[in-house]
Amino acid sequence: MNKKIYIVITAHNEERYLSNTLKSLVSQTLLPKKIVVVNDNSTDNTQQIIIDFLERHPLISFVNNNSKSKHEPGSKVIQAFQKGFETLDGDFDIICKFDADLIFPNNYLQKIAEHFQHESSNGIVGGFCTIEKNGKWVVENLTNKDHIRGALKAYRKKCFEDIGGLKKSIGWDTVDELLAQYHGWKVKTDTSLHVKHLKPTGKVYSKSSKYKQGEAFYKMRYGFWLTLIASAKLAFKKKSFSF
Repeated sequence: MNKKIYIVITAHNEERYLSNTLKSLVSQTLLPKKIVVVNDNSTDNTQQIIIDFLERHPLISFVNNNSKSKHEPGSKVIQAFQKGFETLDGDFDIICKFDADLIFPNNYLQKIAEHFQHESSNGIVGGFCTIEKNGKWVVENLTNKDHIRGALKAYRKKCFEDIGGLKKSIGWDTVDELLAQYHGWKVKTDTSLHVKHLKPTGKVYSKSSKYKQGEAFYKMRYGFWLTLIASAKLAFKKKSFSF
């Protein structure tokens, strides 16, 4: 398996979780070629944790990003991702956008690479987040089973180029999949890949955020039919969970 994997991790005040995330990634059976951590305006010990790791693991680098302190669903995290992505060269096969509060099983990247290797039409691949409940890790059921959470996206390079990268708006992690499918790519979820999510998503977003999604699609000007499909998909999701 000779797939070159690059990873961008965005981190804002993640001193409680980042070490576990990086440990799980540098212990993979298939190591990534590069990991860039974006220290996104952190005021805690996040930067020092990154420095400690990069001194021991040359594949890790970091960049500082001075974003606004206010949480802005979608735009803030993608602006930080872009800051990290711009530090990388183009010599990769797979680009991953990961959150800084995850623990990956040690075969995660190996399995992701195999999905891309064995099926040339797979454009986006990912597993599922789990959360701890009553001492057990259970799947975090925030979305339907054919959707990959924004916390752990992996893109084939050509697919990533076809969709024009990631969009700085709420709903970006649905738009990317819709655009990928529009360009003929498949979205592949692997139910056997369980990633421990240390900071459950539902605690982060405000209840009003779900009502901004239609406006986001309109502003991004994806056209009437794509907006209609996107809105229908989001409406289906809202029946299953609330922020």
